[in-house]
Amino acid sequence: MQRKVLGRGLSALIQERPVTESAGRQPSSGSEYAQIVVDQIVANRLQPRTYFDEEKLKELSASIKASGVIQPVLVRRTASGYELIAGERRLRAAKMAGLSTIPAVVRDELTDTEALGLSLLENVQRDDLNPIEEATAYQRLIEQCQLTQEQVGEAVGKDRSSVANCLRLLRLPDPVRAFLTDGRLSLGHARPLLVLEDPQVQSMLADRIVSEGLSVRQVEQLVKESARGRGVARRASAPRTRGGSEPHVASLETELQQRLATRVHIRHGRKRGTIEIEYYSLEDLDRLVGILRRGA
Repeated sequence: MQRKVLGRGLSALIQERPVTESAGRQPSSGSEYAQIVVDQIVANRLQPRTYFDEEKLKELSASIKASGVIQPVLVRRTASGYELIAGERRLRAAKMAGLSTIPAVVRDELTDTEALGLSLLENVQRDDLNPIEEATAYQRLIEQCQLTQEQVGEAVGKDRSSVANCLRLLRLPDPVRAFLTDGRLSLGHARPLLVLEDPQVQSMLADRIVSEGLSVRQVEQLVKESARGRGVARRASAPRTRGGSEPHVASLETELQQRLATRVHIRHGRKRGTIEIEYYSLEDLDRLVGILRRGA
């Protein structure tokens, strides 16, 4: 498949054309600068970004109030107005700043594939996407634009292994991905979790990282010790229970795991049973004992 614009970036799309001074002028077909009424522009349905930091939007809005919109947004014509291709943060901040028009480059000839690629490029080149948004955008480029990982890497200026590692984040369970999306979990924290194949363990450790403020180094060491000592890369086995008590015991096991942020095994028999609580270092043991003492 021949790529038309994916590897060229936004700078290749904005030719040396003067900005249209008249806010009332409607741009013609092709590529040119123009001032467009902000209410005529609808959000990009292909936008990779799903999370917008309100505080950063306010900062950008204040900057726009002081200096105006430095770089135009990119749009294409629709039957009722214009569809945004790139620049949603600028458009939102311009509306917040009370602007009635915004400078734009009109590219009517862009296909959905090219529009998605440009929207991704603009965000990735500015480091605007969170890790999950970036990984999702890469996946969409692969599936919808029929690109290989190597071609995606070439388009965004990264090697294939970086793209592949980013895509691996999509394997994480929803709670961990949510932490990555809102910034409570960094990419450095998330990478070690990929070693652990059990989604429940990944989620529990992510909860602990957020609640205790663990450093990346602490997480790496914890995962290394747990994998070496107990083989937590294996999926957790189902609790060994008997009779009608199985659902209740399974519920208690889940509750303990969430409370202690570690793996817990309850083995229930007719007359006796055991509770096994895993820990991965002396520091981890002290933490668990502290929780148990407070509970007592």
